[in-house]
Amino acid sequence: MALAENITHIRERIARVAEQSGRDPEEITLIAVSKTFPAIDIRKAYDAGLRHFAENRVQEGEGKRAQLSDLVATWHFIGHLQSNKARKAVELFDRVDSVDSIALAKKLNEATAQLNKRLGILLEVHMGEATKSGVSENDLPALAKIVALLPRLDLLGLMTIPPYAHDPESARPYFSKLRSLRDAAAREIGRPLPVLSMGMSHDFEIAIEEGATEVRVGTALFGQRQKPLSNGN
Repeated sequence: MALAENITHIRERIARVAEQSGRDPEEITLIAVSKTFPAIDIRKAYDAGLRHFAENRVQEGEGKRAQLSDLVATWHFIGHLQSNKARKAVELFDRVDSVDSIALAKKLNEATAQLNKRLGILLEVHMGEATKSGVSENDLPALAKIVALLPRLDLLGLMTIPPYAHDPESARPYFSKLRSLRDAAAREIGRPLPVLSMGMSHDFEIAIEEGATEVRVGTALFGQRQKPLSNGN
């Protein structure tokens, strides 16, 4: 199936499950996870109507952005970000959706001040896998309170990647938990956190049923992943 057809099919699935859940499909953003795919595929996706793209390595993102400087798109960083690459990430990306520590948040805030920018961020919460990055549920409230006070960062919500399982339904408790954590964090800081980024190619419909406002889809759009272009962030 061609990329444009894949996009149409995914949008139809998003709309169907949103309507079944009593939600407006327009409130759900489809983010194309373009990591490991070449710039030409991103351009094709853009031409087919997508406007949000996600990368997980700074160096790889930098190479692609150089080839796609004419696109009016929103670029998300979704990988584990090393603090020493915070400035470069701020230069390249509109959002960092994987903030998991006070130290990283402060580095991003310093970089945005130096570059005279603002940066939208999500806090990544890890859900039980030791190999996954992210802040723990117990440490989330303290992190949210501190990040909410950093003047150059716009704290928008939470992100998670649940443990992989063949049955998409297995992800439901994790998505439900993230929604509860988001609501609690919003009460803690005294303002709304509108974004819940959760759900990928195999489980995004379950995520939408549980309140996702952004779904991150890669293989269902582009096909099987290619070899990474870079080993570094």
